[in-house]
Amino acid sequence: MATIVVSLATTLVAASSSRSFSSSLFFTRLRSSTALRVSFAVSPFCSRRDRFMAHTLAPDTLGLTLPANVEAPKISFAAKEIDVTEWKGDMLAVGVTEKDMSKDDNSKFENSLLRKLDSQLGGLLAEVSSEEDFTGKTGQSTVLRLPGLGSKRVVLIGLGQAASTTAAFRGLGEAVGAAAKAAQASDVAVALASSEGLSAESKLYTATAIASGTVLGLYEDNRYRSESKKPALKSVDILGLGTGPDLEKKLKQAEDVSSAVIFGRELVNSPANVLTPAVLAEEASKIASLYGDVFSATILNAEQCKELKMGSYLGVAAASANPPHFIHLHYTPPSGPAKVKLALVGKGLTFDSGGYNIKTGPGCSIELMKFDMGGSAAVLGAAKAIGLIKPPGVEVHFIVAACENMISGTGMRPGDIVTASNGKTIEVNNTDAEGRLTLADALVYACNQGVEKIVDLATLTGACVVALGPSIAGIFTPSDDLAKEVLAASEVSGEKLWRMPLEEGYWESMKSGVADMVNTGGRPGGAITAALFLKQFVDEKVQWMHIDMAGPVWNDKKRSATGFGISTLVEWVLKNSS
Repeated sequence: MATIVVSLATTLVAASSSRSFSSSLFFTRLRSSTALRVSFAVSPFCSRRDRFMAHTLAPDTLGLTLPANVEAPKISFAAKEIDVTEWKGDMLAVGVTEKDMSKDDNSKFENSLLRKLDSQLGGLLAEVSSEEDFTGKTGQSTVLRLPGLGSKRVVLIGLGQAASTTAAFRGLGEAVGAAAKAAQASDVAVALASSEGLSAESKLYTATAIASGTVLGLYEDNRYRSESKKPALKSVDILGLGTGPDLEKKLKQAEDVSSAVIFGRELVNSPANVLTPAVLAEEASKIASLYGDVFSATILNAEQCKELKMGSYLGVAAASANPPHFIHLHYTPPSGPAKVKLALVGKGLTFDSGGYNIKTGPGCSIELMKFDMGGSAAVLGAAKAIGLIKPPGVEVHFIVAACENMISGTGMRPGDIVTASNGKTIEVNNTDAEGRLTLADALVYACNQGVEKIVDLATLTGACVVALGPSIAGIFTPSDDLAKEVLAASEVSGEKLWRMPLEEGYWESMKSGVADMVNTGGRPGGAITAALFLKQFVDEKVQWMHIDMAGPVWNDKKRSATGFGISTLVEWVLKNSS
């Protein structure tokens, strides 16, 4: 490379206890035995000088852009067993299914909770829902402003034909957060019109999904705005879904994961002139520093990667003035030996121009290629949550080959042949198929850590978006057992995954006339051939899964990152620890 590189290889020790994390949780038992209150301090990761995404940027950052310090809102959650008609506050939100909205011949609600609430409101609820044609469909909502009554506003939020999944209840929470933000409500309560049929376990998952959804629905990344409005929401009461220590534990976990998702969103949202490979490496190092009792960090520079023969990764990085940083965080459980060793590997392209095969034309989305490090954000977000939760019995390696794919006289050209660290040679027939080249060396490195299972995540192919759309990630694995594990974790997290085939016959299109393989085949089955390429760099003894998250990494409507993958990864690690 034509750049001067400074070695950052180090193993970090425990941070001073005086350093605080950007999100904290305070549990306070209420005197009443029927309520549990939990406070979430949910803050962007730049709100103090020693926090994430703060003070790490050089003063000559391109464009002189720095993320602003944003004051952290604090949300207090309480689980209560009280009647909705007795609750008093700014806004009462009720999640309703289409069945809940059924009415009798007298236009009265058949659902007991809605009937009681409508009676208190003098029939206004039934009247307004009919006038506005509110039927409880997903995405529908209606608001009643009620000055002088216990609740200043009553909001009905549609859950569709039925609501039984984490995604549905998290969506309810997000709708509550958005409604509270729009109304500048300070005190909010959430209830389900029909909760009687839920088991005790289902109530736990439902309450925590609503809580985390509310946090994520309220959150807005304002670090790069000159002005922003502070959310007014201070407390949320969750009614009718139980109380007690089990719920307390679940709410604590929900807080940890929600803060990690926000961290991941902020990483992806940060522009490439701010989040360089060096800054991404420093963010990773901060995780190890803050949780030094369970984490160590190794950051390798270009020379050290060269010693490890990572020619595939270094070929991608060669054109950029910002040097590559290979990130390895290592989690060891706080007590007792690990029963299983896992690795999470994330694609870490902080910007992807396409290289000499530059992204051009309508739909190329080059302006959004800051999100090409979404896989690394998922991995580092999961690392943050694992540092907070500290699960026993599991060892986890978090690995990111961070770099940029740019254009210069030192850059990789179409037709070049690069050699990966396992000795396999790759003819580069498209420099815009660069993510798999960085992952190749990252996967070899992960296998060398002696792990039993690897999950890699990458915004890898547009072909997967064409196949599954913007909301579903494709998973590829030869292991049925690993597929069952990760799909079960996604059911709990509410993130959508779909298993795709690994059709070995498609490998024919990946053969080269001069090297072991090319880096991309034809357009048909592009997501499959990309996964087959990655498979060449995984030890056959290791269970491996590739997650192509090119679709769900970004929300086009909100023009913002989603934090996709973090919740599922954390749940998968926790299931392996039990």
